[in-house]
Amino acid sequence: MTLILTVSDEVRALAPGFTHLAIEATGLVNGPSTEASSALLDEAARRLAVRLDGRAPHEDPHMTAWREMYTAFGSKPSRTRNSAEALAKRALSDAGLPRINVLVDLYNAVSVAHLIPVGGEDTDRIQGGMTLVRATGEEDFVTVAGGEEIVEHPDAGEVVWTDAAGVTCRRWNWRQGPRTRLTEETASAVFLLEALAPMPVAEVERAGAELAELLEKFSPGARITVHAPA
Repeated sequence: MTLILTVSDEVRALAPGFTHLAIEATGLVNGPSTEASSALLDEAARRLAVRLDGRAPHEDPHMTAWREMYTAFGSKPSRTRNSAEALAKRALSDAGLPRINVLVDLYNAVSVAHLIPVGGEDTDRIQGGMTLVRATGEEDFVTVAGGEEIVEHPDAGEVVWTDAAGVTCRRWNWRQGPRTRLTEETASAVFLLEALAPMPVAEVERAGAELAELLEKFSPGARITVHAPA
């Protein structure tokens, strides 16, 4: 793997059933949301409704596992939902899913359809490798509030993704920082699918294969590598 992803021993101890699948892509073409990427989001919302069959997103066994994990590292899951549950809630609301840009639309569609947290990071903006750790509480997380750049710090013990410059995503997969997010100028990215038991590894692989196929369709000629789950 060109980008080194590391899960710390303390996170492995906290979540022994954690699996992540990474997809690296270069030569991507991004831009504003299109009719085609928007249609994928609508279809994902329909697939989600069928999957849930009248249940609320948090009642799905995989989302229940994520809620339990958030509680285990000290976050309140009803207030800070994992990214998949937050998107699923939006998908089932009158507002529907947001349209961000093509690449974000693609991974959001896969996240909603499979009820699995999926993130995308611009690898040209990542400094060094990425590590999933439990925070000390002193790490910097640069975000934006009220149009101004501010620096926050995670809670001690919180699970965060970091690189050499600081925290890239807080509360495991709750809030991504603007520094590494996918913009319309992004040409190289890593997409990360994250799962807990009871989601079978085979389903994680199916979701990854679907995302890789969409990336190839929307960015013909891109070089895409799907790594084995780890």
